Amino acid sequence: MPIDAARVAGMSFDEDTLLVQRFLGGDASAFDRIFDKYKDRVYVVAQGVLLNPDEAQDAVQDAFALIYRNLPRFRRQSSLSTWIFRVAVNTAIQHARKLKHRKRQLPLSAASDQEAPILDGGADAAHVHQALSQLRPDDRAVLTLFYWEDLSLSQMAEALGCSANAVKTRVYRARERFREAYTGLGGSEDG
Repeated sequence: MPIDAARVAGMSFDEDTLLVQRFLGGDASAFDRIFDKYKDRVYVVAQGVLLNPDEAQDAVQDAFALIYRNLPRFRRQSSLSTWIFRVAVNTAIQHARKLKHRKRQLPLSAASDQEAPILDGGADAAHVHQALSQLRPDDRAVLTLFYWEDLSLSQMAEALGCSANAVKTRVYRARERFREAYTGLGGSEDG
């Protein structure tokens, strides 16, 4: 009831704040709304880091399990979406580390069968996928947040837990590493 009283009093709450308050008040359907609102964007982040749809789906489930357990500790120092992205990035990077360890234990042919292209179309898409797969998971996370999620530098800084200047440096270095990997595979710098 305090939410309705606050609305009547003219205080503005954004949808995420209301959903968090409802969840903390015992309304499980509020978390379902949070999940529905962010699941696709969290999947894009996980897919961008992991380059594997099955692993990305697992990372999404793990990220939302963490979000569910830790939502009562969300301090609202940043927006809910930024906090969710931070959980998603960290979870995807942890999955990438586990996947790398698992691939070391698989025969080479089995490991390469697990790779799934994230882009459709021709040799250029294959070069992009190969170049991305050569990057470290944290570089893929930075590029995913910057290009696919189109986050601002300040949003990325909050999600990654660093300054905006550090984000600029990380984006620049990740782009350079991608460019080196891409051109090393025969991709054109123009394309």
